[in-house]
Amino acid sequence: MNIIWTIAKRELATFFDSLIAYIILVLFLGFSGFFTWLYGNDIFLVGQANLRVFFNIASWSLFFFIPAITMKMLAEERKTGTLELLLTKSVSDREVILGKFLGSILLVCIALAATLPYVITVSNIGNLDNGGTICGYLGLLLLSITYTAIGIFASSITTNQIVAFMTALLISLFFQIIFGVLAQNFTGSLGQIFDTLDLQSHFESISRGVLDSKDLVYFLSITVLGLYLGEWSLSKRHIS
Repeated sequence: MNIIWTIAKRELATFFDSLIAYIILVLFLGFSGFFTWLYGNDIFLVGQANLRVFFNIASWSLFFFIPAITMKMLAEERKTGTLELLLTKSVSDREVILGKFLGSILLVCIALAATLPYVITVSNIGNLDNGGTICGYLGLLLLSITYTAIGIFASSITTNQIVAFMTALLISLFFQIIFGVLAQNFTGSLGQIFDTLDLQSHFESISRGVLDSKDLVYFLSITVLGLYLGEWSLSKRHIS
C-alpha cells in the first residue's frame, strides 16, 4: 500500500509541476460553471434549490477531461522508457496500475471539491436537498472512477498519448451514449442488456437521490474490469 500511495503522490505532483492540473481544473470549472448557470437559470427564476443541471453538465465535462488526465499515465512512460525502469524496482504491475489510478482520482476529487462554492451559492437561494446533493456527488465520483479505469487501460495499450485519449473516449462513448441509444431501439432481452450497460441511466438514478445496489455494482464492476485489463496489458508488454 505504501508503494501505491507513493506512486499516486508522484503522479499528482507531476500534474501540478507540469501545469496540466491547473489547466484541467480551470477548464473543468469554467466549462461546468458556465453551462450550469446558463441552463440552470430556473434556480434564480423560481428559487428551486437543486444542482441537477450541474451534475448533468459535470458528467459530460468528466467524459472529456478524464481521458485527458489518464492519456499519459502509461503511454508516455512506455514511450520514454521510464516505465521499464519503474518495473525493475520491485514494483508489481498491479501496484503501478493502482498507484496511477489513485493519482488520477485524487486530481478529480480536487476538481470536484473546487465546485463546493456552487453548493453554497444554491443553498443560499433555498432549502437545498442535502441528500440529493450528496448522491449527486457520489454519482460523479463513481462516474469518475469508471472513466479513469477505462483511461488507464487505454493508456496501457499504446505509446501515443493522443491514441490513448481517443481510445478512452471511444470506449466511454459506448457506455455513455451508444448503449443507451441501442436500449431504446431494441426490445426484449437484448434491449434489457443494453439498458443494463447504459452508464448514463445508472448515473441519473444515483444523481436523483436513489441509491440502488445494482448501480453501485455496475460502476465498480467496470472499474475493476478496466484496471484488470490495464494490469493484464501491462504485464503482457512487460514480458514481451
